[in-house]
Amino acid sequence: MNDKRSLPLWREEVAVEVAQERWVARRQFTRFLVLTSLGMLTGNLWILFRAQMQETEEPWPQRLVASASAIGIGDALVFSYPEEGDDCLLVRTAAGELVAYTQQCTHLSCPVTYSREHDRLDCPCHHGAFDVATGEVLYGPPPRPLPRIALEQRGDEVWAIGLVPAKGADR
Repeated sequence: MNDKRSLPLWREEVAVEVAQERWVARRQFTRFLVLTSLGMLTGNLWILFRAQMQETEEPWPQRLVASASAIGIGDALVFSYPEEGDDCLLVRTAAGELVAYTQQCTHLSCPVTYSREHDRLDCPCHHGAFDVATGEVLYGPPPRPLPRIALEQRGDEVWAIGLVPAKGADR
């Protein structure tokens, strides 16, 4: 009997042994490891390079927020800082101090609102709350305090001039 007739037609066309399909040579495996390692090294070097290039920070813009006399005790005002669409909240606390924070909750970025009755900043989405004087978490799921906006009063004008570094930050 002819040997070719005993093999199916697809076996003649595809001459690959099943046992060799699963077997990986040491050289192939080593080549794979070396190329993968080089790819990861290149990626990490690129990330390091980009981080070094961004070290030179631009100064924060200065933006007029409001007139200090227009904000009474217990009042709050929404403004944009540092750019349009970046909502922040300016509050005159019960103690009469002007404070400003970003309006995004540190949990899931829900907008926080000022609660005059409790003198705190509330996140209605997940029932979190922040201290209005410090921005620290009072209760709820937020993992860190609200970022505070640095304010400067020039006469009757209130200006946003930057972001107050968080406690424990190295910058």
